[in-house]
Amino acid sequence: QNKKENPLFSILQLEAQNGRGPVVGYAMGRDTATINRYLSLKQVKDVLPRDLGLLWSVKAIDENEQYFQLIAIKNSNRDGRAPLTGSVITKADIEFSQHASTPGVSMSMNAEGAKVWARMTKENIGKSIAIALDGHIYSFPTVQNEITGGQSNISGRFTPEEAKDLANVLQSGKMPAPARIVQEDVVGPSLGEEAISSGLWSFVVAFLLVMIYMIIYYGLIPGLIADSALLVNVFFLIGILASFGAVLTLPGIAGIVLTLGMAVDGNVLIYERVREEMEAGKNMKRAVQDGFNNAISAIIDANVTTLLTGIVLFIFGQGPIKGFATTLIIGIITSFITSVFFTRMMLDFYANKKDAKQLPFSINITKNFLRNLKIDFIGKRKAAYIISGTLIVISLLGVVFKGMNYGIDFSGGRNYIVQFKEQVSPEAVRQVLTGAFDEVQSTVISIGTNKDKVRISTKYLIDDRSEDADDIALQKLYSGLQPLLGDGVDFATFSSQNLVSSQKVGPTIADDIKRAAVWSVVIALLLISLYILIRFRDFGFSVGTLISLAHDVIIIIGAFALLWGIMPFSMELDQTFIAAILTYLGFSVNDKVVIFDRIRENKTLYPKRDTRESINRALNDTLSRTFSTTASLVVVLIAIFFFGGDSIRGFIFAMLFGTLLGVYSTLFISVPIAHDIIVKQKIKKGIQEPSAK
Repeated sequence: QNKKENPLFSILQLEAQNGRGPVVGYAMGRDTATINRYLSLKQVKDVLPRDLGLLWSVKAIDENEQYFQLIAIKNSNRDGRAPLTGSVITKADIEFSQHASTPGVSMSMNAEGAKVWARMTKENIGKSIAIALDGHIYSFPTVQNEITGGQSNISGRFTPEEAKDLANVLQSGKMPAPARIVQEDVVGPSLGEEAISSGLWSFVVAFLLVMIYMIIYYGLIPGLIADSALLVNVFFLIGILASFGAVLTLPGIAGIVLTLGMAVDGNVLIYERVREEMEAGKNMKRAVQDGFNNAISAIIDANVTTLLTGIVLFIFGQGPIKGFATTLIIGIITSFITSVFFTRMMLDFYANKKDAKQLPFSINITKNFLRNLKIDFIGKRKAAYIISGTLIVISLLGVVFKGMNYGIDFSGGRNYIVQFKEQVSPEAVRQVLTGAFDEVQSTVISIGTNKDKVRISTKYLIDDRSEDADDIALQKLYSGLQPLLGDGVDFATFSSQNLVSSQKVGPTIADDIKRAAVWSVVIALLLISLYILIRFRDFGFSVGTLISLAHDVIIIIGAFALLWGIMPFSMELDQTFIAAILTYLGFSVNDKVVIFDRIRENKTLYPKRDTRESINRALNDTLSRTFSTTASLVVVLIAIFFFGGDSIRGFIFAMLFGTLLGVYSTLFISVPIAHDIIVKQKIKKGIQEPSAK
């Protein structure tokens, strides 16, 4: 009842101090955004003094860092500027006094500042003077007496770190660079809980599915060894993230889950090689040794190429994408260590046992699956070129004529996620919002499975930098949605209960993000192609990789252009989509690297084989590994798709579509193009082969 009648004071606790002192009250950190929204309402501003300013303390007042103070300041200037800025401070540093038990801060001012400071302190003896930066109060010491000469000392219950921080704030005030919010997110706790819960479920389900898959495909003991390596990998990964103080976010959880798929690849490479050595007649001990030696180069190359994409993501990504990249990079390192060292140690331990049985690394169903095939992949390349050319043309036409559904990351705008009491259709919300934003169009999509939550996007007033623009936009949204909100839902209730989250991205930062996204894809493609060229010293491999990856990116973008508005989830082109593209590039190159590694090996072992036979043999020999790695990754992605929450489904769809497309492009585009270039190079040198026909 109190929350309905007094929504502000239900979350803001007033300070009991008989009207003295600058502290108005305090509130939990998660409620400060809501309180700011209440205080910015026109009806609230009209009853407050015009020279009153209300700012939050930058430091929490309790040990759990939950409660923050709301400080009242007096705006002595009409434009809200402080009477004294940091530009007058010549020096500020931490000071340790013999008389005080805690450190303080000393500061010196120039002549102009000293004059103003003397007047201010004289007029405010017994009162507080606030030190603020970027809209937050760092300190509000009480003036004891008039201070002349420009030399001052600030004392309080500071820790050495807090004193140093305050000194840095005073020093930084000298920089004439105002802070301007170009991107702002307000997220309600319910949305965060839902995202984390769905992310954890996706992690658990994906982990169990991968473990079951390894046992089914390779047998009980090899599967358990691989699963043990996965457990150790997750233990290392989470431990390292915890030591860094990383925050658990949905993209971070997705990075952990995708790391499982990558970790499986190392074990699959090892198992496939060991199985080949055992089929050649070697005992298990020797097969394990030779299998590891033959697999190590492919494992290194695959991890390095994925690491390159992770680094590009970290450099160019922002916010949650940078967190995803961090998880991905750490996951690559831990996966390499566990697959190469831990799996090797476990297999050696088993193989050296006196009663060790020969492990077939398969079960009856998978024993001959995709083995000893003789598919002429190179012979089918011309048909594949026609199919790929057609898909590229269709994709480009889709982009040109239907266009992309750009997210606000790339276009700038406002996103609102609104919760209703009952189920609503996006079309009904779209109809009531017609004309709500003064002829500026808005888009509406359903969020969640209960059909009672929608996301509303608009570019209304996105170029307006006035203080009232956000409040006006929110008021317009509320007015438009009133027919669907029901009786008794006033603006304050709507802001605190129905509005789950809001996001704003300015047009300037949108242009910067878009430019960074394009550069990130281009740089990732060039880095991967350059690494392939350096590693394999063959121009054909590098060009084949570059063309097939560009082929995949175009078709994935085309699919998003053609399918947005049809799929029941977000198909926006935003930072998350770019992260999916870059992550896919790293995974896709794994297949290509493994095959190129086998082609290089075949050339060394069978130098008299013509190029066509050598490449076809490499493709057929690695087909089992390609299937196993792809299947395990698809299992992980499907688990995230269904259990990872709506906010990440577009990302997973891009990854899933790209993974399947990548298998096709590796077998029928990348390697065949490399074959054609290699054959042409041989013809120029006067070497004629049957495969050149």
